[in-house]
Formats: sequence, structure tokens, C-alpha cells
Amino acid sequence: MNNRDLLLGIFVMIIWGLNFSVIKLGVSEIDPLLLTALRFSFAVIPAVFFVKRPQVKWRYLMGYGLVFAIGVWGMGSWSIQAGLSAGMASVLLQMNVVISLLVGYFVLKETVAPIKVVGSVVAILGLALSVSVTDGSVTTLGLVFILIAALSWSITSILVKKAGTKEIFAFSIWGMLFAPLPLFALAFLRGGPEQLQTLNSLANGSVIFSVLFQAYPVTLFGYWVWNRLLVKYPLSTVAPLTFLVPIFGLLGSAIFYQEQIGLVKALACLLIIVGLIIGLIKTEKLKAYLHQPKSAKQVV
Repeated sequence: MNNRDLLLGIFVMIIWGLNFSVIKLGVSEIDPLLLTALRFSFAVIPAVFFVKRPQVKWRYLMGYGLVFAIGVWGMGSWSIQAGLSAGMASVLLQMNVVISLLVGYFVLKETVAPIKVVGSVVAILGLALSVSVTDGSVTTLGLVFILIAALSWSITSILVKKAGTKEIFAFSIWGMLFAPLPLFALAFLRGGPEQLQTLNSLANGSVIFSVLFQAYPVTLFGYWVWNRLLVKYPLSTVAPLTFLVPIFGLLGSAIFYQEQIGLVKALACLLIIVGLIIGLIKTEKLKAYLHQPKSAKQVV
């Protein structure tokens, strides 16, 4: 990856990491489902009129939009309002990698390499340890919501794979077209008509900034860059960048909300991130490296 693309990728990871703090800014003022509905409304319109629809079946677009918007970000935003800190939300959402592995093995009957099993066990140990955090940054309800979000992220990956499209950016834009109305409806059911009637009074500076930041830098710009990198480079080259997201998520939460990162929390986060990194290791390359002469390893 050339330096320009690397810096662009890191910049997007910073935006995606700080997004969790921006979500917290918004959900402190407005219902999380309503906030998410506004995010996707601004992200889709007018962008959908300038992006050609990908040649996939409508059911994949609809399924992706509903699961991605409601399952991933609706539940993710709700988890933060339910007491999960922005930093821990950014870390625990990465459990989607482990969940995808489990879904692939048990549901799709995919073969799982032993190294991925080891990585998943390490990450799950980190998840279990995070439950014991007692500084108020992890709540039971928040943990449930973020794990639902992680599961939903895994389902979106399956939908994209089933759709068989290479136009990921167009696929995400047209999929998100189905997101706003169901989210508005759920917000209405959760909070009653007053929820929508008081929207004007709730749309203060914090809410407006949160919505626009999530809609444009995070969603449109972020996914455009990510799709561009995926097309230009192998997935194994681009994927490791995502491990920067929880790091910047924790930093953002510590800077803007003074989230304390104690020993137990740091260890839990480290186990999750290290476990995910282990899962990325290619078994073939590891075997080749281990069978190299000592002199060759020293050169490497």
C-alpha cells in the first residue's frame, strides 16, 4: 500500500473510532433509534440519486439496509445510551469477527483454521473479562445491545457475500435506502408520537453535529475510501487497518468523556484485539516461517 493510501486509510479509521464518542454526544440528547434514522436519511438522500443501483436482487438490498441500520447502528447507538462507554462499544463491536467465524462454522458449515480458533478463544476471554469491569463503563443491557450489533454486522457480511456484488459502495447506499422509515417507526413505537413531535426542539447543536458527522465523514466518505482500498489492494492488506478503530475509540472516549482505562479494562481490550490479530494470521505463512532456517528468520 502506498503512503498516500495508507494515510487515507488511517484517517478513516480515526473518523470511525471517534464516531463512537460522537454517537454518545447525540444519544445524550435524543433517542438512539431516532438519531440513527436521521443519520441514514442524510447519508442516503441525495446520494442515492447519483449512485447507480448495483445489479443485485432487491431482497439483498433490503436485508442489508435493515440489518446494517437497525441491527448494527441502531443497537450500537442504543448500547451507548444504555450505559456502555463509547470506548468499550468500539472495542466490543469488533467481536463481530469472532461471531462471523462461529456463524460460518455452525451455520454455513465452513472450515475453520486452528489458528482462527485460537484467536477466537483469546478474544472471547477478553469479552468475558470485560464483564468484570466495575468502573461503570460496561452495563449488562449495553453489553447485550452491542453483541446484537456485532451479530448483525456478521449477518451483513453474509448478505453481501450472498448478493455476489463487487460494487460495495453502491450496494451500501442503495441498501441504506430501506433504513430510515423502519427506524422512524421503531422510534415512534418506543417513545410515542411525542418522540417525533419534539424533534425540532431536540435538534440542537450537539444533535445536528452528531447526525451530520455520522452521515457524511463516517458513512459516505468512510465507506467510499474503504471500498476504494478494497478494490485496489488485497483484503489481507486492508483488513488490519480496522484494528485502529477501537484504539481511536478508546482514545476519543478518554479525551472527550474522561473514560478511565484501568488494568482490567486494558487487559480485556488487549485480549480482544490480540485475539482478532491472531485470527488474521495465515496458517500457510506461519508454517513456512517456522520451517525457515534460523539465519533466514534473523534476516526477516
